Amino acid sequence: MEVTAASWVALSLVFVSIVVRLAWSVLDWVWLKPKKLERCLRKQGFKGNSYRILYGDTKENVIMLKKAKSKPMNLSTSHDIAPRVTPLLHQTVKTYGKNSLVWMGPIPQVNIMNPEDLKDVFTELSDFQKPHSNPLVKFLATGLVIHEGEKWAKHRRIINPTFHFEKLKRMLPAFYQSCDEMIKEWETVVSKESSSHEIDVWPSLQNVTADVISRTAFGSSYQEGRKIFELLKEQAVYAMKSIQSVYIPGWRFVPTKMNKRMKQIDKEIRNVLMGIISKREQAIEVGEAIKDDLLGALMESNLKEIRDHGKNNKDVGMSIEDVIEECKLFYFAGQETTSVLLVWTMVLLCQNQNWQHLAREEVLQVFGMNKPEFDGLTHLKVVTMILLEVLRLYPAVVVLSRTTHKKTQLGKFSLPAGVEVELPTLLIHHDKELWGDDAKEFRPERFSEGVSKATKGHLSFFPFGAGPRICIGQNFAMMEAKLALALILQHFTFELSPSYTHAPSNLVTLQPQFGAPIILHKR
Repeated sequence: MEVTAASWVALSLVFVSIVVRLAWSVLDWVWLKPKKLERCLRKQGFKGNSYRILYGDTKENVIMLKKAKSKPMNLSTSHDIAPRVTPLLHQTVKTYGKNSLVWMGPIPQVNIMNPEDLKDVFTELSDFQKPHSNPLVKFLATGLVIHEGEKWAKHRRIINPTFHFEKLKRMLPAFYQSCDEMIKEWETVVSKESSSHEIDVWPSLQNVTADVISRTAFGSSYQEGRKIFELLKEQAVYAMKSIQSVYIPGWRFVPTKMNKRMKQIDKEIRNVLMGIISKREQAIEVGEAIKDDLLGALMESNLKEIRDHGKNNKDVGMSIEDVIEECKLFYFAGQETTSVLLVWTMVLLCQNQNWQHLAREEVLQVFGMNKPEFDGLTHLKVVTMILLEVLRLYPAVVVLSRTTHKKTQLGKFSLPAGVEVELPTLLIHHDKELWGDDAKEFRPERFSEGVSKATKGHLSFFPFGAGPRICIGQNFAMMEAKLALALILQHFTFELSPSYTHAPSNLVTLQPQFGAPIILHKR
């Protein structure tokens, strides 16, 4: 009996110890650590709302976003979209200044807007890493955009040749085929209604950029890849909900309706991609030539990496799982960034008919009505200026984030571990101190002598990120956008429909909430 009683006491003590430890961990997570970080940051001049237990500014953010999305904007000469797109961030900077902070749950996010500090964040990769605070977001896309350290370096090295200019040049026919099909569809619709017709171009532009990715990545048409895009669009909605709420550690294992659907979507996408990749591997094994598309280029580069560094080393090359994640990233990032660039370009050229006229004149001077070719696209100066200005006013990703894992010096600040560093792309692109009093106006001429001249050498323009981690698909996206816009200008003039409602909305990327109805006139 005494042994049993002693054992019972010991077990009770162990149980109590575990409960106390767990309670202490929770207390530290929801209160002690955040308050310690808050004191440290306030001493250094960061201002913002006081920390509120567990939620921080999350509830306020959701309320402000809901209110902002309920009211469309007036499309005027000023493109002051930040109050609608990122209302909490905009209000925080307006109230507390550029050195400000917000609370996403118990995690403080400090805003960094000084160009010199931005440069350090983008270049010091080991000090400022991608945040991994919400595992649910990984269901949308991971791959190169998430990896750190040696794995990031290896993947970047393997993927880099895939986006070489010579390979992009060979992909131009696939770009053209997809864009030409869209133009023909628009011409068919317009011809039925005499010489002009209203079309919501947003779905069309999403479809054409999806088609381009399908053809260039996997050699398939958009119809074959439609399922993946539909699933990714649904996944993006869930990912955005997850980003805007407090993530509780372990919550992804709770079988909520959203969690189960996100896992199901992920499984479906993986099965489709695994099928495509397996067929390619089987073809390579029987001696077939590697196809000249992004997946083929990726597999070719991966095989070279394995040959060069020893195929018996498991750390060399990419696994099937790695290739699947990179393919998901191709699909999502490649389609989203270009479609939003094109839709905002069309909207702004509707509003600025003089620039639409100048761009069309340039395209007709370079190509006439002939099929646009690679060298000509690289020399479209006016078109390039317009695209850069659209990227400045309407960047696809409005905020970039990094996190500190140890005490880190950034300029005059000493940031403790556990702080997220926010790089508010949209606010910096619209900053009058950096861009002048016309910062929120559409003025492509500011890029007439290139980005460096427009920014006066400061890091104040980074629609594709900056530093070693700059978007690997930047040239791909710009070439696709130039070709699509050149074809549209060759065949149509266009103006905003009276039914157009200006409502930029952040759904992972910056999208038109109510579409983009535009009246197309056949030339």
